[in-house]
Amino acid sequence: MTHEAIVAGVGMIKFAKPGASESYDAMGAAAIRAALKDSGLSYDNIAQAYAGYVYGDSTCGQKALYHVGMTGIPIVNVNNNCSTGSTALFLARQAIEHGIADCVLAVGFEQMQPGALGSHWTDRPTPFDDFDAECDALVGNSQVPLALRYFGGAGKSHMEKFGTNLTDFAKIRAKASRHAANNPLALFNQEITEEQVMAAPMMWDGVMTRLMACPPTCGGAAAILCSESFAAKHGIDQTVRIKAQAMTTDYASTFDSHDMMQVVGYDMTAAAAQQVQDQSGIAMSDVDVIELHDCFAHNELITYEGLGLTPEGTAQQFIADGNNTYGGKYVTNPSGGLLSKGHPLGATGLAQCYELTHQLRGTADARQVDGARTALQHNLGLGGACVVTLYQAA
Repeated sequence: MTHEAIVAGVGMIKFAKPGASESYDAMGAAAIRAALKDSGLSYDNIAQAYAGYVYGDSTCGQKALYHVGMTGIPIVNVNNNCSTGSTALFLARQAIEHGIADCVLAVGFEQMQPGALGSHWTDRPTPFDDFDAECDALVGNSQVPLALRYFGGAGKSHMEKFGTNLTDFAKIRAKASRHAANNPLALFNQEITEEQVMAAPMMWDGVMTRLMACPPTCGGAAAILCSESFAAKHGIDQTVRIKAQAMTTDYASTFDSHDMMQVVGYDMTAAAAQQVQDQSGIAMSDVDVIELHDCFAHNELITYEGLGLTPEGTAQQFIADGNNTYGGKYVTNPSGGLLSKGHPLGATGLAQCYELTHQLRGTADARQVDGARTALQHNLGLGGACVVTLYQAA
């Protein structure tokens, strides 16, 4: 027998720049307390916990959770690159679905350092060796920071195949800022125009300006999942349910296709989206609101097509028609997304869950998508893993 996972409570703290935040454990604990308050539960109700972070020593999860309670429960530390928060959510959902536990916590946090991402281990092979080699072969430009080469290279591939313009990415970035202007928890609340995005310093000539990349960010977010029977017993709001969820990792096409769009997870995204549709019987066309992984404006654009929101090669028209914002077919990243809200790696997926839960409850204030009943979450990590989650309001 399987049990449907209910989102009992969510919590999130305002994201901050590196050096301007509390420590990782304090941020994680604050997010947990907020989720407990939202759910009306106490820490004693939590049977298991999954704690996600990328940069930190082992058992950082215990350090964060012990501030809230020490009840001897299993605590599993999770690291799956930028999809870490959603991986913690995936594991929590599995525990509920299979009846292993009735009330489970997923928390993610990240205390990041300024500047480009890098490895802290220089005496052993990096998980990115094969990815870096493929990126070098396809993109070159070794003077450009690696993450920019990955996602800028994917955007460049789309430009070459389908005639996408730099201004299309600028429109996505400007849209993110308009959405984030209504999000008090976002790192950047200031609205910027397409013209300002284009006028920003060029990071890769003809491919990317500085404003098209998300900033390194610190933060924390958490979600509590429970079973229907637990919710009924404890008077939990059962509005938001996880109807389907899929996690994929890389396919042979990641390297065999010799295409940067594939290197950054296009097929992982497409496969996870299809699995979610197959599990739920709900088509992408029935989705109202989406939080997707816009670490770069380029990734948001190719993800429109990877998820099946619009046919391959049509993202440019999709954007021009306003189908990615309020008044269009899908409202994408009403939170402001990673581009404006920020991207603390371990917390990102759970911050997406926070936003979509409030959208389906109808409590997203000025960001509210009218009549939102079905929501989709997409969280991607290179190296690689992709988690797609479909939520529905009961």
